[in-house]
Amino acid sequence: MSRRCEITGKKANNAYAVSHSHRRTKKLQEVNLQWKRFWWEEGKRWVRLRLSTKAIKTIEKRGLNTVAKEIGLNLSRR
Repeated sequence: MSRRCEITGKKANNAYAVSHSHRRTKKLQEVNLQWKRFWWEEGKRWVRLRLSTKAIKTIEKRGLNTVAKEIGLNLSRR
């Protein structure tokens, strides 16, 4: 499974680690992904999603159904 948020689509970013002498080495800036269970009221069951912390805050504020319908995520297959 790729390290990508299922709601926002966030993924790792390529960057440089710059030392004091300004030598640059490549590094990956990973997304802060978490496994999170949400109660899906429409389906009357728990849905487990791998989300970024920003997506978790968005779902808690706006609700799982509204966010899933906006991006076209089918929760019945989760």
